[in-house]
Amino acid sequence: MRTGYGVETVRAAERALMARLPEGALMRRAAAGLAAACGRLLGRTYGTRVVLLVGSGDNGGDALYAGARLARRGAGVTAVLLAPERAHEGGLAALRAAGGRVRVAPGAVVEGVAEPVGDVIARADLVVDGIVGIGGKGGLRPAAVELADLVRDAGVPVVAVDLPSGVDADTGEVPGPALAADATITFGAYKPGLLIDPAREYAGAVRLIDIGLAPHLPETCDVEALQHADAARLLPRPVAESDKYRRGVVGVVAGSGRYPGAAVLAVSGALRSGAGAVRYVGPGTEAVVSRYPETLVSEGPPGHAGRVQAWAVGPGLGDEPAAQQAIDEVLASEVPVLVDADGLRLMDMDAVRARTAPTLLTPHAGEAAALLGVAREEVEAERLAAVRGLAERTGATVLLKGSTTLVAEPSRPGAAPSPVRVNATGTGWLATAGSGDVLTGLAGGLLAAGLSARDAASAAAYLHGLAGRLAADPPSATDVSAALATAWQDVMRGG
Repeated sequence: MRTGYGVETVRAAERALMARLPEGALMRRAAAGLAAACGRLLGRTYGTRVVLLVGSGDNGGDALYAGARLARRGAGVTAVLLAPERAHEGGLAALRAAGGRVRVAPGAVVEGVAEPVGDVIARADLVVDGIVGIGGKGGLRPAAVELADLVRDAGVPVVAVDLPSGVDADTGEVPGPALAADATITFGAYKPGLLIDPAREYAGAVRLIDIGLAPHLPETCDVEALQHADAARLLPRPVAESDKYRRGVVGVVAGSGRYPGAAVLAVSGALRSGAGAVRYVGPGTEAVVSRYPETLVSEGPPGHAGRVQAWAVGPGLGDEPAAQQAIDEVLASEVPVLVDADGLRLMDMDAVRARTAPTLLTPHAGEAAALLGVAREEVEAERLAAVRGLAERTGATVLLKGSTTLVAEPSRPGAAPSPVRVNATGTGWLATAGSGDVLTGLAGGLLAAGLSARDAASAAAYLHGLAGRLAADPPSATDVSAALATAWQDVMRGG
């Protein structure tokens, strides 16, 4: 499991660790890891050119000390200072002692500057972004924007120190100009902004450097991302005495005369969920049975379809009169319920809040915006706040689809908030019609198999994202569904 911690938590842990170490030892650890990572990215160190973009504070100090290490190994290192009067003194002295050079950002005046900064950047093999640390708020300042533009125009690879400058470490928001990195070397712990879009897109490949922080971090993190072993532990496994009913029966209410494919796709995901049986309810029985004859079918209503351990309702219901009855009946049931797509539009919010059995909502950004009463752009820019806010407003677990799928559950009285789960397996290829219907069936089946709403959502997102990567490019929703079995096997082998 990859765990992410907010800025204040990380800083408290750093203070506790620094109290046990000689002065400067923690920064030297970070700089050593950063320099080693830069060396691996360069392929060789001797004879290469490295430019450090250095702001004030410890983030710039990390860059300067790492630059000194690279200079001692034969790299030509130039530090470009955005605030010369506030540059880290020890780091600056170390760089100069190692033979590194110093320049200033555009707008500053220092005697002895022999060449423009733009030329230095254009000739670099690597740029190290040490402009702003994890405490930065708001976008880059004008001087930093000018440097970022020079770097972008030169096309030089960028390594960010701890976090790309201009992104919010706590939320993953990008409130203004930011410097995109090809790789980010982060210290001690992941920060939420490295795992959540839109900031994640600026981070590139993220590598965590162990600086001894783990013993000083709390047990409960702010965000967490499953890995193969975590997903494998969640997925249901049949035992010798299992039968189809013990493994769970999931009811799928989806499709309409206008959208029969939604029924087929939702059922396809449910059949690959590990549940023992799938009951389909709706007008698409002919289409479903012709494709998946193992499905148990009923034209409805859901209350007459037979026993289920969970319901998945919503894809392709449209505006037909039976749709409202179906969503009302399902929400009135006493088993776990997943609501997606048209079901989110038709559901009664009071009925959702009144439920005692688990409820899982799976909106995309537009649907979440409608439920929250805000613009879609606000949800996309503030995904972490949106998923938490929707979980609190509805009292349900929420899976917010997107480039990074997030899963949040409402807080419980007297209990610490659960970490928001971030799915790292997603791919842009999943942004295709019907892909969400497959996810609905898959997550609904995991609910029926006995997983909690949070675990069912997390495991389904993980498998769904992995299937999107394993399917042929470009994949259709049918291809994604077909790849779920391979994704499942891959996770079980890796776990």
